[in-house]
Amino acid sequence: MAVTATSVADTCAAAKRAARVLARASTATKDAALGATARLLEEREAEILDANAADLADERAAGLSEALRDRLALDAGRVAAMAAGVRAVAALEDPVGEELERKTLASGLDLQKVRVPLGVIAVVYEARPNVTVDCAALTIKSGNAIVLRGSSYAERSNAALAAVVREALAEAGLPQDAVALLAGGGREGLAELATQEGLVDLLIPRGGEGLKAALKDVATVPVMYAAAGNCHVYVHAEADPEMARRIALNAKTQRPGVCNAAETLLVDAAIAERFLPAALGDLRGAGVELVGDERVRALAGGAEVGAAEAEDWDSEFLALKMAVAVVDSIEGAVEHVNRHGTGHSEAIVTTSEEAAEEFAAGVDAAAVYVNASTRFTDGFEYGMGAEIGNSTQKLHARGPIGMRELTTFKYVARGNGQIRE
Repeated sequence: MAVTATSVADTCAAAKRAARVLARASTATKDAALGATARLLEEREAEILDANAADLADERAAGLSEALRDRLALDAGRVAAMAAGVRAVAALEDPVGEELERKTLASGLDLQKVRVPLGVIAVVYEARPNVTVDCAALTIKSGNAIVLRGSSYAERSNAALAAVVREALAEAGLPQDAVALLAGGGREGLAELATQEGLVDLLIPRGGEGLKAALKDVATVPVMYAAAGNCHVYVHAEADPEMARRIALNAKTQRPGVCNAAETLLVDAAIAERFLPAALGDLRGAGVELVGDERVRALAGGAEVGAAEAEDWDSEFLALKMAVAVVDSIEGAVEHVNRHGTGHSEAIVTTSEEAAEEFAAGVDAAAVYVNASTRFTDGFEYGMGAEIGNSTQKLHARGPIGMRELTTFKYVARGNGQIRE
């Protein structure tokens, strides 16, 4: 088992020491560790799946929703996808040492701005064991150490995966403590991790608003929230109805338990009568529970649509449930999104370039899609190899958190004896 038995402070201190080694490691050495990780994931597939099956059978997982159980579950395809993701990260250009800017100052100093690792990244996450591998791969390639704290109900799966990465690090001659896994515990353990000033350089929580609120109360280290996704699909008056149906169905049902799944469908009043009966039928046929406003319910045809409550417009359901509203204009759609959305991913379906530009400029979100599903907000899809999460903040990063989002920069000035008068 790779779950650490040492204290949180000792684990973070060991990670800090490892981070200093990893920051100076060559690209070839880091890539060797990632290559070994991918190979060992494939070789240890049976062990990993056995550990995951034990987690799914444990009473701690018994009360999980179907969507959360899906996020917890691994199969041969998902293990293969993890290995492929690690190889994709290894194939990317190393961000460490990248020259961002260079100039000669009036003093004659040669001033260079270069990309460097942050140091120790701590990630708190729920349910999805693949996060263990994705996060480790991104931090290794970007020269950072990582302290992982997963859910207690994924303890065996996370331990099996972390053990693979630690073995790969050792095989490549890098310190195993560059990847550490803390046992999932209560609020006290979370508070201890969030207050490791001087040891943890950035904490990234992946979870709901409850986790976010708990950290806001106690955190003294920098925090970048990979927060909730209350995402919308807006069907504009000039949308292609068939395209809009496909996009709405995919955005809601392709994987409903993830943060980039659509939770609300907005339909322009000018197209609602033509669009809604068939679209709502599609969604109901896929098992989606629908709630809507009065205009939606009046146009639902044979589809069952419950009355939407005020809280439905602000909810991240993470399940086969969707809120549906009719809006009178693109301005109304933008206003609805900005009032109820979480700044994650928003989509418009339209044949009008003008409407697309107005929507893209007006909504306040990390990702905006024109005639495409919200499900594409993902580090792998964006060519980052993987992601640690999706940031809905504006500092220090926004959208998928990949390797470059795990770096900062430093200025290096070279002179020949200059002193300031």
